Amino acid sequence: MTKSIYLNPTEAYCGKSLVTLGLIEHLLRNTQKVGIFRPIIKKRRKDERDKDIDLVLTHFKLNLDYEETYGFTEDRVHDLEARGKHDDIVDHIIRKYKALEERLDFIVIEGSDYESKNSVQEFNLNLEIAKNLGSPVIVIGRADEENPIEELVYPITQTVETFGQKGCQVVKVIVNRVPNAIHDDLEQVLVSRLPKHLKDFDLIPQDEVLNSPTVGEIAEALGAKVLYGENQLNRLAYYNTIAAMQPHHYLGRVKENCLVITPGDRGDIVMTTLQAHQSVNYPSFAGILLTTGFHLEEAYQKLLEGLPDMIPIMSVETNTYDTARLVSNVHSYIKPINHKKIALALQLFDKNVKARELFENMSVMAPSNVLTPKMFEYNLFKKAKSNKKRIVLPEGEDERILRAAEVLVSKDLVEVIILGDEDQIIQHSNRLGITFDPKKVKIINPVTYTKLSDYVVNLYELRKHKGVNLDMAKDLLSDATYFGTMMVLMGDADGMVSGAVNTTQHTIRPALQLIKTKPGFSVVSSVFFMCLEEKVLVYGDCAVNPNPSAEQLAEIALSSSETTKAFGLDPKVAMLSYSSGSSGKGEEVEKVRKATDLAKMGDPKLKIEGPIQYDAAVDIGVGQKKMPGSEVAGKASVLIFPDLNTGNNTYKAVQRETGAIAIGPVLQGLNKPVNDLSRGCTVPDIVNTVVITAIQAQNED
Repeated sequence: MTKSIYLNPTEAYCGKSLVTLGLIEHLLRNTQKVGIFRPIIKKRRKDERDKDIDLVLTHFKLNLDYEETYGFTEDRVHDLEARGKHDDIVDHIIRKYKALEERLDFIVIEGSDYESKNSVQEFNLNLEIAKNLGSPVIVIGRADEENPIEELVYPITQTVETFGQKGCQVVKVIVNRVPNAIHDDLEQVLVSRLPKHLKDFDLIPQDEVLNSPTVGEIAEALGAKVLYGENQLNRLAYYNTIAAMQPHHYLGRVKENCLVITPGDRGDIVMTTLQAHQSVNYPSFAGILLTTGFHLEEAYQKLLEGLPDMIPIMSVETNTYDTARLVSNVHSYIKPINHKKIALALQLFDKNVKARELFENMSVMAPSNVLTPKMFEYNLFKKAKSNKKRIVLPEGEDERILRAAEVLVSKDLVEVIILGDEDQIIQHSNRLGITFDPKKVKIINPVTYTKLSDYVVNLYELRKHKGVNLDMAKDLLSDATYFGTMMVLMGDADGMVSGAVNTTQHTIRPALQLIKTKPGFSVVSSVFFMCLEEKVLVYGDCAVNPNPSAEQLAEIALSSSETTKAFGLDPKVAMLSYSSGSSGKGEEVEKVRKATDLAKMGDPKLKIEGPIQYDAAVDIGVGQKKMPGSEVAGKASVLIFPDLNTGNNTYKAVQRETGAIAIGPVLQGLNKPVNDLSRGCTVPDIVNTVVITAIQAQNED
């Protein structure tokens, strides 16, 4: 079920707060657990809250803490980007959003304001966040009479196209602030430019009240000093005019709710304006803004102090024309205290936006099939935290292992056990600037471990039929990999990760000898979680079995299916070969065909297809053409390769050419989880493999 919607304006000042108000008002008619989340807010003073968040929380009296409703301030994002910590930005935003999502039925996510100079960077970050959160998107544009309609439509269509290309579901286009003069022409152009599913767009007309800033907003933006009329700062300024000519000339040019801008030494203009404001023959004024830092004559000040209920009179230091330019750039906001604007915004939304139809369509809409690497990683981390396991890392001398341990502990994902000499490891860590919490990281020296004698006896009992005596058992346990494997077997650790220094064979051999395979399993195999830009695929077996038989291949398929389900993915298994269906002949094709049949017998409910070519397995167009009606063709999530040569080369080619993150190899078929690392692994590779090992241990429970 869809639990959020992402509002992405195409540019600054699109009036997204009106849309946010309207959507939340509509949602609250059906449920009480509604919230707002903003991934990035503008830089504010320390004591100032984001205007849109404050508006929603205050007006709707939502039971949310302000701090939980946003990810980062704009300046913090720029700081992290400058330090190359882009992934930290996305990770943190996902975590904060997910924490909010767990408590609420629906969240309106408000994108950036696009008021900074880095609007392209902002756009790309909003696109990445929307995709990672899997939220349907409403694109909000704005219109005006100053630009040609083609220029108004272009950012809307480009935003729709770009979000769609990246796998985001754009469900609605809303254009705000549409002047009546261009309404019909704009509608006609949008119909011709937008894709078919977005033809039912909404146009919200321009409104003078909503578009006009209050005098108080102008004073705040300019840093003006309010001299008189502080209780009238909510007056709207529809226009502004410079008054520098003689009063009788200037009076003929004023309009309703006009802000008068005049030098501070023009007491005659001030007095004329106040008189005109009280006269039924002239329009009402919004206020008076005195420029150049001049002060009114003392006689004028005395007169003004004796007048009741005056319109605001303010003062700034800037010259008249610069002041007028600054006033023209002040934009209106809907504030919690401005009930008239709130009511008008909700009225405009209800009248012009088909919200009921939008949410009805969303309720039956297929959920986004985009599972980004970031969201997959978030789900893994969340699951690991839910029941922390003890994972032993035998290669404590390696810097990457120590740095990964620091990350694992800082994120509170697992309890880490590092093998090696404690003094040496601590000294090495200190040199690297790594500090460990002794309550969360246990460093064990196999040579001095209190249970070493028990381990020796147990290893001897397990391997004496192979000629191993007690001395040989003790000698084997001086090897950290054997010792770590024994910790897992004896229940002193829940899983082990090795291979950053040692070979795959060195990691797997002790596991096969001591932990052994699960009942019903004849082979240990492996999978890689291939995190592509918009989905996660499972590749097996790309690391262990050089040339599996049909029976072994069927077992690998069934094991991979179970592993896939254990990590929250839906297994649709493709048994890969160089031909699809019944078109090909040959020994290798027949092996895959037999393996497919055996796997179906092993799990009749499993969605599996084979033999099938890679393109037919993952491309919906090719798949339905080559194997029409197949549940797997074009939609495969698990790809089983016929041999190690094909699988290993394919995963590495995909990883290098697409930039995919390859998590693994994840070993399957053992009684307890032991996983292997590539000797070229990075710190994130180690972290992900440890987390996967912890989740495997949870599943063993």
